[in-house]
Parts: sequence; structure tokens; C-alpha cells
Amino acid sequence: MFAPLGLFKGVVCPEGSHCGLLNCIFLHQEPKILEAEQGPRLDQTDVVREPAEKKRKLVHDHDEQPRNPGPQRQTAKTTAPKEIKDLASARRKVSPPPKTQEKPTKTATATGPSVKRKAPKESLNPRLLKKAPATHSVRSTILLKLHGAMKALNEKMTKLKDPSKASLILTPDELIVMALDEEQKTANENPSVYGNIIKLRIVKLSRMSLEDWEKEVVAHLNARYYKLQPAKPSHPDQKRYTTNLTEDEEIAVARTLHTEIKGKEQFGYITHIPTEAEILEAQKGVEAADGWEKCDRCGGRFQVFPGRREDGALASGGQCTYHPGKVFRPPRKATDHITGGQTEAYFPCCNETVGTSAGCTKADHHVFKVSDPKRLAAILQFEETPANAAKGKNPVTFDCEMGYTTLGMELIRLTAVSWPQGDTLLDVLVKPFGEILDLNSRYSGVFPEHFASAIPYTKTPPPGEAGEGKMRVVDSPAAARALLFDLIDPSTPLIGHAIDNDLNVVRIIHPTIIDTVLLYPHPRGLPIRYSLKYLTKLHLERDIQMGGDKGHDSKEDALATGDLVRVKVVEKAKALKRDGKWPLAS
Repeated sequence: MFAPLGLFKGVVCPEGSHCGLLNCIFLHQEPKILEAEQGPRLDQTDVVREPAEKKRKLVHDHDEQPRNPGPQRQTAKTTAPKEIKDLASARRKVSPPPKTQEKPTKTATATGPSVKRKAPKESLNPRLLKKAPATHSVRSTILLKLHGAMKALNEKMTKLKDPSKASLILTPDELIVMALDEEQKTANENPSVYGNIIKLRIVKLSRMSLEDWEKEVVAHLNARYYKLQPAKPSHPDQKRYTTNLTEDEEIAVARTLHTEIKGKEQFGYITHIPTEAEILEAQKGVEAADGWEKCDRCGGRFQVFPGRREDGALASGGQCTYHPGKVFRPPRKATDHITGGQTEAYFPCCNETVGTSAGCTKADHHVFKVSDPKRLAAILQFEETPANAAKGKNPVTFDCEMGYTTLGMELIRLTAVSWPQGDTLLDVLVKPFGEILDLNSRYSGVFPEHFASAIPYTKTPPPGEAGEGKMRVVDSPAAARALLFDLIDPSTPLIGHAIDNDLNVVRIIHPTIIDTVLLYPHPRGLPIRYSLKYLTKLHLERDIQMGGDKGHDSKEDALATGDLVRVKVVEKAKALKRDGKWPLAS
């Protein structure tokens, strides 16, 4: 009921010599003490002495040595010992003082982390999310398979019996937490493709080597328990897709993959140069509109003032309140007719249901985008790629970043890399024709400081520290287009993702293109398209565009686009070999 603290040691035990308790809370006196109180009773010496001695012996048996060693045996004629207070605290072993240790380093390595970790106690049940990408039963099934794949790898690690890797063997609680963390991260970051990504992850784990599993565990331990972020690669092209083909073979196969855009004009592909009459008609329409446009973000009407209004304003309407994320509509389920409909659409940027709020983000200006070829040509006329036999014939991958100006969406950065090597051929900032309303930094990755620190473009980079860490800038989109024309001719395969946007913003009509949107078509067809981020994750198992508010990196996007083409090259080469059409004539 309560701990024996010696509170009743001054009270004689009511049972006396008949008490059979090992640790009685009452007083048990020695025989001489009894003699002093009741008179000598030698005939009771053995009766009183034996149980007391036996009890003390049992108590001492639990210790290494008796705390008060004395004569092993006393008789009635010996001097009575002093009263023994048998407290529980006197019988408790005293732990040695802890040794002084150096402050541990918070790292997890292959030899083991030096900080003791403690996993929270959780069940293998999907964590509650505000907007779940799938039903609870689907998430539970996926989570069980994910945990099972991790558990199998952990058991293999245990069987190694390698002391240097003992810290990388996860406890059952740690395995559950690792599986929960990964499932939750995928559900939050990629809700629209949650099922595909998590299934690919399970397959990857089932085929993973122990060396790769060690890296996975170290990264998880650092992020979860030691709060250390993994080192970012110094260059976005560290992880490249590889093939067993030579460069010449890859290029020969790539030429068979060029995509035809004629007949797809309604989806944004421009195949002919607008005439002067069409341009004049577009200009009259712009003048009649008196600068009124529809905001590309919030959908509201506002007025734009190219060249600035008298008071210095570039646009009317004040701040723009909008959702930066595209609407996500959960897929239909077979049970919708039973439950009364499907889950409501929502914005992944803030998980707000469509229609409940005007937006979660504010911008200084409303912005607009021009897609009509005639209006685009009124700002800068389209040009066909000029013929020049002296220019390179090898494929070129390019990617453009755009920002909003008083003339619509304009080119602000152009990057071109060689294919399949991935070497940078051109990477420049571009000054637009109109006044900048918004650099669209969340996506373009271009910020005002980039323009502020940029140096004028020259074909020979400045030596030494003059150009270190600084981008180069050209004066107009027309100048950037001229630099791209120096790298290609009409027979050069020009590679891009949703390449119509890039070609249109640079005002190029090119006959030989490879568009990964058309190489990896959506089942429902155009205008629905897979995003570059999704295709890269699905086919290359690579994460791109992970900079958050820092935006995209056009070189990273160009390299990912080129590698997606290389995946198709490998598939095409296998088909040609199977049909007996290999090798191809160069």
C-alpha cells in the first residue's frame, strides 16, 4: 500500500516472535532488551533470537556485504546490541556517480549516431490530414506495405551483426515513425499523384541494396532526431540518367522522336508567322480596350498603363489576392453514388476548399497573360529558325522563365544545354520590353537582386572575380533569340517540356522539336498535360523544383527534360533492335 519509511519502528510488533514477515514495519527487539523490560527469561532466548537473526540474514543475503558486520552469533549471556532500525533506504543499493562525458555530437553516420534517440509511441495508422489524398482504408493498405518493405530491409541489416552499424538498426517504434513520416510527406507534397509515387517507392524499397538503405536511414535519423538537413548537391546535374548507348546512337534515335505540331494550333502551338494585317488588327483591339485586362491570378478586371500613368502607377486595382496553387479535384470513386458525391475540390497551397476564400497570397499588382499569336507578334514578330549549315546539328534542350510586365508575360531568362551531355551552352537574364509588374519569382526563380547584380552579356565570360557568382544579362528578348539562333538550325532537334510556351515567348517557329508533353501524353489528351515535376519523379525517381519560394531553376528543368527524352530513346532503341532495324544510319 505504501513504502516502508520506518514510521512504525518505534511500535512493538503485535505478533511479536510469531511475526513471519520478512520486512515488518513494526519494531522487533533483541532478547536482552526484552529482559530489561520484562525480566530474564532464558527459556525464551532461542524462541526470540532465531526469527530476528534469520530475518537479518535474509536481508543481508540481498547485499554483497552486511552493512553493519558484527558477531555472527549472540547468546543470551552476551551484551545486548543497540536497536537496529531496518529502513528500506538502508537496504537500497547506492548507484555509483555518473561518469563525466563529453558533449555528444548530433550526427548520424554509418558507425552510429552519438546522441541517444527516442522514437514517439505511435500505431501503424495513417496520420490525420486536413485534406487526405485518398480514403483511410487506401492509405492504411499503402502504409502497411511501405512499413513491410522497410521492415524487411531492417531485418537484413540486423542479420549482418556488424557492430559498426548497430545504430542503424531501427527499433519497431522507429520503423513505424519512419513509415508514417514518409507516407505523410508524400500525401502533403504530392496529393494529386500520391498513389503512383508511394507505389513506386514501395517497389524501389523492395529492390534496394543495403548500402542505399543505410543512406536512407541516416537521412531519416538526421532529419527526425538530430534536426540536420541533408547536404544539398552542389550542382543540379549530379544525378543524371544513363544509357548503354553511345552519344551518336542516342542522337540518331532522338531524331526519330521529333513531334509534329501541325494540327495542334488550338493547343497553343504556333506554326505560321502572323501577317501584317493580322498584327494591325490586334493593335486596334488593344487600343480599343484602353488597357483593360483580365487578371491571370484572381480573374478580376483591371487596367494596365504601359509607360506608366501620370501618377507613376503601372496598373489599377491595388493588391491582388489569389491562390498560387492550382485547384486539385479529387478523382471520382465508385462509391460516390452511395455517399452522395465526391470530395470537394480544394487549393493545395492552403488546403482551402474552392469558394471559401478569395485567396491566401497577396501581390502588389494584378497581372495578365497574352496568348493570341497576333498580339504576341505586335510586341515582337515571330521568326523561323534561319538555315546555316555551319551551325551545330546535335540536339539542344532549352527552358525559359517568364515574368509579368505591362505587355503581358515576357521572357526574363533563357537557358540552353547540349543534349545528351547536359553542358551549358547559354544562360542569360533578359530585360523585357514592358515595365515589370511581377517577376513571378515563386516559379521563375528570378529575383530583383539578380538583375541588380547582373553584368552585360559578352561571348567571352569576364575573367577572375569580375563575373563570379553573377549572371549575365541581354537587353531584350530579340537579343536572347539571336543568341539561341547561333546554336541551332532548322534540322537541330529542339527539346523542351510544354515547348509551345518557350517557343512563343521567344517568338520562334522551329520545324524540328521534341516535346516531352507529347512524348508522355495524358490519357485524356490535350490540353491536359502532365507536369515536368511529376514526370521526373515518376520516370527518373528524381525530385526537382524543390526550392519552395525560391522558385525553379531553368537549368535543372532543362536537364530533367533532356533525361526524360533519353528514357524514351532507350525504349525506342529496344523496339528497333527487336524489329531488326538496328543500328540506325547516322
